[in-house]
Amino acid sequence: MAKIAAHIGKELYKTEIKSATNTIIADEPKEVGGNGLGFAPKELLASSLGACTAITLRMYADRKGWNLTDVKVEVEFNWDEENSKSVINRKIALFGTLDDTQRERLLKVANGCPIHKILSNPIEITTILG
Repeated sequence: MAKIAAHIGKELYKTEIKSATNTIIADEPKEVGGNGLGFAPKELLASSLGACTAITLRMYADRKGWNLTDVKVEVEFNWDEENSKSVINRKIALFGTLDDTQRERLLKVANGCPIHKILSNPIEITTILG
């Protein structure tokens, strides 16, 4: 189970996020009152998909012994207010000596990364006050 703790004090909108072994800072951009000290929350969500995609592709290609030398993933997250839905666009660039069959397989693998599965299926959020 993934578990994090987020803490915000008086400094707008700097938030310290801790896992069991790591710490990062999230913040809002200066144009909305933050100091731009870290990724904005929407960027963190997009980052999860980008990182998971790249890691999944690396693991798969390495296991197959394919010549995948680099993976670049760009993720754009937007909220479509009119239709009340999230829109995520992902662009994957694969580098190395890969044939069309390998490239197509890697696309399928990318669509099966754990974060892609999470974001593509219903999500339930339960909140309690402590």
